[in-house]
Amino acid sequence: MSRHSKLQQQVLALYRQFLRAGQDKPGFIPRIRDEFRENARIKKTDVMHIEYLYRRGQRQLEQLRDVNTKQLGSFSKPKDQS
Repeated sequence: MSRHSKLQQQVLALYRQFLRAGQDKPGFIPRIRDEFRENARIKKTDVMHIEYLYRRGQRQLEQLRDVNTKQLGSFSKPKDQS
């Protein structure tokens, strides 16, 4: 069994918090899982990017916990139009 770094432990805890917060809201769990799987591709050595996404995730979690939240918005990069 491998040991996780402190940052990895924080990200895993954030993931569990997202799953708990999304249980009451239909359609959120698949979106949460997809988002975390997509970001799991980031290299472990890219600590600055991971920390940025972690802080962004904390803000999104607070929004998700808000009783008035009905859906999550997302921004996506446009595909290269070459």
